[in-house]
Amino acid sequence: MDPPAAREKVELTSANIVAGGVGEEPTKEKGPVAVVAGGLREEELQPPSVKDVVTRKELWAYYAYYIGNSGLSLFNFAPTQFQNLLQLAGHNLGDPTTPCDDSVPCVLPFAGNPERNVASIVLICNGISFALQVVLFLVIGSLADFGRWRPWILIGFTALSVGISIGWLGVEEASKWEVATGLYIVGLIAYQGSLTFWTSAFPQLARNLPEMQESQARLISGETTPEKHNQLDSLSRNRIANMAFAVCSCGEVVVLAILVGILFALNSDASTESNTKALSVVCAYAGAVWMVCAMPHFILEKHRPGRKLPEGSSYWTIGFKVLWKALIKIRKLTDTCLYLAMFFLMSDVLNTTVTVISTLQYSVLSFNTLQLTYLLIVGIVAQAAGILLFWYIQKNWRFSTRTMFIVVCVGIILLTIWGMIGCWTTRFGFHNEWEFWFYQAFYGLVVCPWYSYSQTMISEVIPVGTEFLMFALFGSVGKTSAFIGPFVTSAISARTNNTSSAFYFLFALGIVSCTILPFINIERSHRQCARFLEEEARELYTEAERVKAERL
Repeated sequence: MDPPAAREKVELTSANIVAGGVGEEPTKEKGPVAVVAGGLREEELQPPSVKDVVTRKELWAYYAYYIGNSGLSLFNFAPTQFQNLLQLAGHNLGDPTTPCDDSVPCVLPFAGNPERNVASIVLICNGISFALQVVLFLVIGSLADFGRWRPWILIGFTALSVGISIGWLGVEEASKWEVATGLYIVGLIAYQGSLTFWTSAFPQLARNLPEMQESQARLISGETTPEKHNQLDSLSRNRIANMAFAVCSCGEVVVLAILVGILFALNSDASTESNTKALSVVCAYAGAVWMVCAMPHFILEKHRPGRKLPEGSSYWTIGFKVLWKALIKIRKLTDTCLYLAMFFLMSDVLNTTVTVISTLQYSVLSFNTLQLTYLLIVGIVAQAAGILLFWYIQKNWRFSTRTMFIVVCVGIILLTIWGMIGCWTTRFGFHNEWEFWFYQAFYGLVVCPWYSYSQTMISEVIPVGTEFLMFALFGSVGKTSAFIGPFVTSAISARTNNTSSAFYFLFALGIVSCTILPFINIERSHRQCARFLEEEARELYTEAERVKAERL
């Protein structure tokens, strides 16, 4: 993709800006300007590139990658093993000779404190990992939008993730808890990096689907309208995001079914040592699955062009330069900022609500490993059904991404209301075993589509050619929210001595988040993105480069 002086034609009215902000808002002096998605004027628009078209095999390889990157190894089992090893290596507070039990906090010497409790150690490690992620992802994200080397970022993060997953095989003893700390921190970075830069690729995939390229060609010849092209663009993005999540869910069921057999074979419940060994084996198994699922994507993915590197710049410096300019100018992207705020708040509500419900589940019930696995399978089957149901409704009734996203947000609010009722009665409100089975089904059917529609919403309010930077920014914001909510709700629960009271705060925060939605205007965001791209082009590229790009 060349300098954003050129990105696809349409007369620029509120109805004639194509997704991604390709265009310039008309002014009284200039009158309407003809542009299409990306900002290319009519006389400069070229037919779509046949060599960049997405093949069916490439698309399904993209879907399959998500089965491996579902988080089973580094986001689920590795944290469990890390805390397990800390617990085994620690001792009771004030008594270094007594192994940890439930009578007092379990402590270890860490970060200058000779008796730091396990929960504090985990929080510090999460904080270190998060801080490194923010810096690393924003710099890499801003750099990744240039050139053709972007797929190598995902390959690098994936190789690191698989290596760390398999590396847990060497950490099966409590004495190696310090090694486990390093694996845990780097593993979280590798997992989030893989997820972020895999997700960032789907808007470009959507633009290069055969039907999208055909629509672009018809738009050039005047056989279709910008409105129809935009609608197809939005549906194409939703199709990829939803199908990837659905394929991942179906694949996870198979992976977990095999996992149950592995746990039985290892007799994981026989002793503490057997359980510790089984956790390391499971991490390695999930890493091996990731590697197998990733290979087709790496082989079949086309290295499509990003933006052209400006003259006088290098790949070592352009990332910092673009990042700085983007952080300064992002306030001009009003709708992007509004959605960023909404995304931050609702992510906090969802993540913390799930945490509180999990806390209630473990206080009310005592599921064994097999029962917990069955519960997880119910949830995954439900989320596959939920995603496919949402996509079926959207595809057939042509609802916008924003409309589907609102429905998901209502589902999240209903969860907090469900929990609030538990403050007034024990008959309902996550106090009974049947509720947790029903919760898994409801969460999968109604709430899980958040993970696809929230990403598609991001793609619809950001400038074309900045996907990797913007997805890194939104990912960092989402991670920040994961730290705030749990601290507030834990304080509320401690003060009231009632875990369910946290739902009052979560319900209120969810309502505040939803009040932002009516102010987000997708068409207006496209115009703002167009201005953003034009200003950036003038600052990054010389006049000669812009003229050359216009003639390509």
